[in-house]
Amino acid sequence: MPLDVLPADSIFDRRRHPDGMRFWTWEAADGWAHRAWRWDAAGRRGSLLFQSGRADFIEKYLEACDHWHGRGWSAEGFDWRGQGGSGRFVPGAWADDRLSFDPLIDDLLAFVEAWKARTPGPHVLVAHSMGGHVALRACAERGLRLDALVLVAPMLALNTRRIPAPLARAMVRSAKLLGLGHRAAWRDNLNDPRRQFRLTASRERYEDSQWWKRQQPGLALGPPSWNWLGAALAGAARIARPHTLEAVTMPVLLEAAGLDVLVDNGAIAQAARRLPGAELLTLPAARHEVLREADDNRLPALAAIDDFLDRKAPAL
Repeated sequence: MPLDVLPADSIFDRRRHPDGMRFWTWEAADGWAHRAWRWDAAGRRGSLLFQSGRADFIEKYLEACDHWHGRGWSAEGFDWRGQGGSGRFVPGAWADDRLSFDPLIDDLLAFVEAWKARTPGPHVLVAHSMGGHVALRACAERGLRLDALVLVAPMLALNTRRIPAPLARAMVRSAKLLGLGHRAAWRDNLNDPRRQFRLTASRERYEDSQWWKRQQPGLALGPPSWNWLGAALAGAARIARPHTLEAVTMPVLLEAAGLDVLVDNGAIAQAARRLPGAELLTLPAARHEVLREADDNRLPALAAIDDFLDRKAPAL
């Protein structure tokens, strides 16, 4: 796969909503109000849906969306229920508490159905981390069809490091039996420099996300709960089931970050082998938030996405 590196663009203001980006409220079937956004392009490249990861909000990815918008894509998406601008399960709660990712899959399917009906093709989905988990399961389990799918550091399994997966599942079950399910599984110190390096080598982009949280405190969300970890482990087991990914025949690009300590790169590589139309790019020096990394990793990642979409989802 050619990786012609894009020129760095230091002009874009990551601390301002770009001109032309519109926010609106999209309601799911159960009435949950989601903060959705849309940024129409003058070009006719097609329609790109971007979905972020756990505890994310669209302001973190304005720069990446500006890149695709500049290439003629009309871009849109929404904050997942329970995070960003899409409300909380318990108002004022700090821990990210979910029992299952199934409601997120339902939301994505409903949004995509309406999006495809009102926008021109090709229709492509770019999803990061937890968003990649949700997107891939929507395709594999529920038959979601797109012209192309891009998964950036997808959370297909958690990186449990030295803890074997069976032991991790046992720990989560024990915590829930002890009544700790809704509590945060660990403490998150935003001032610890190690937190930044778990996400990105770009201090500037890391500080951008903290700036947005100070401007709009409701965007901030804390660590995952034990329930959330249980949902992630259960979802990973579903992805790993035989004959699940093999049913996804659309073109898929998976991008893995070589220094990722949050998701399991082995699971990403295994998925690339199982998906019939998959391509895999590993960026050895990148951290988890690939699209918010320093330019030496971010720009090749964007270039690879552009190349993939040009080949697999050309303009109509």
